[in-house]
Amino acid sequence: MELQGVSKKVFLDRYSLKDKDGTPIEKTPDEMWRRIADAIASQEKPGQRKLWSKKFYNALENFKYVPGGRILAGAGTGYSVTFYNCFVIPSPRDSRQGILQTLGEMIEIMARGGGVGINLSTLRPRGARVEKVNGFSSGPCNWAEIFSLATKDIIQQGGTRRGALMLMLWDWHPDIEEFITVKQDLTRINGANLSVAVSDSFMDAVKKDEDWPLIFPDKNDPDYDAEWDGDIEGWKARGKKIIVRKVVRARKIWELIAQAAWRSAEPGVVFLERYNKMHNNSYWNKIICVNPCGEEGLPEWGVCNLGSINLSALVKGYKIDQAGEFDFDLLRETVRIAVRLQDNVIDMDPYVFPGIRKTQLEGERRIGLGTMGLGDSLIKLHIRYGSPESIRFIDKVYKLIAHEAYCASSDYAKEKEMVSETQ
Repeated sequence: MELQGVSKKVFLDRYSLKDKDGTPIEKTPDEMWRRIADAIASQEKPGQRKLWSKKFYNALENFKYVPGGRILAGAGTGYSVTFYNCFVIPSPRDSRQGILQTLGEMIEIMARGGGVGINLSTLRPRGARVEKVNGFSSGPCNWAEIFSLATKDIIQQGGTRRGALMLMLWDWHPDIEEFITVKQDLTRINGANLSVAVSDSFMDAVKKDEDWPLIFPDKNDPDYDAEWDGDIEGWKARGKKIIVRKVVRARKIWELIAQAAWRSAEPGVVFLERYNKMHNNSYWNKIICVNPCGEEGLPEWGVCNLGSINLSALVKGYKIDQAGEFDFDLLRETVRIAVRLQDNVIDMDPYVFPGIRKTQLEGERRIGLGTMGLGDSLIKLHIRYGSPESIRFIDKVYKLIAHEAYCASSDYAKEKEMVSETQ
């Protein structure tokens, strides 16, 4: 496939293999597909590598399946870069050393091409006492400036782009009002996305127009330094003391969010408690934040191991005056190959931190199998978007994807004899 214009420039700048001087070695996507297919097939048994390289290439050819950008840029290059697009790292411990440790972890991941999500709810509010130095905390919004600055002005991924960062704060945090409105000053935290982590109880208070307490753990608790991890409900469940710093109307907070989103397009809203209730791995790993683009909630040290099936490429026989036909057999085959491809990626990543290795390689083995081109496929099928016919088609497509993906994951686990904490 020959690319033209902007698409060609993006391919050559971001994804093609380059020599030491930065000159593209790969001129076409086909060369990239062959590199990626061979690299990912290297994780198979020696006698199966040629077979799987061919299968992977057939799925990748003509953009039927498109792995995440870090896989496109890194697989088969020999560089120590991550194959995961984004990460969520543990919330910083509430100390200067803890914050700087988290900053260092973020920088190391970003330097290898990954975006990062961090929940700052562990940090004590502005004005809180810091006993050891006889001072007062500047609060999470000021610390957010440092994370933002490092992302925007220090990190240059592959020399072509800055880092990507998501910062979150829970709705119960005493500094939530400042967090919601901070980016209305366009000079502040402009290297990060911001989102409010919203609980079901907060939304109930909004609906009922009730008061909402802004709270934080008692820092004098003997277990505070060792155990406080940002989980306020877990803290309460252990019988630990919390301090009510302020009481506001829940609707005031909600209105602040709406006004700020209108004025400055931020913060976003993530229903994090609901996320965990519907999370199919919630019994083992709690989701604490989302990635910078917000499409995937993750636990600490969780990763985005991404790839997308191009539904438009699966429509056959399309002409302007003739509806095409969707190839469900090819979709089924592509799903199963995609699951295998993404699972092999898990075994390839260099894993810069032990926590990522434990969570992903030895634990969840999470993959993010998505789609693109749905609207284009409906156009090619001559089906009006939003019509009853389109709803039936969409249901059929995504039921097939979900079923085949789960079945493929189970089959490959049996074949590879994998045992993990999630078994």
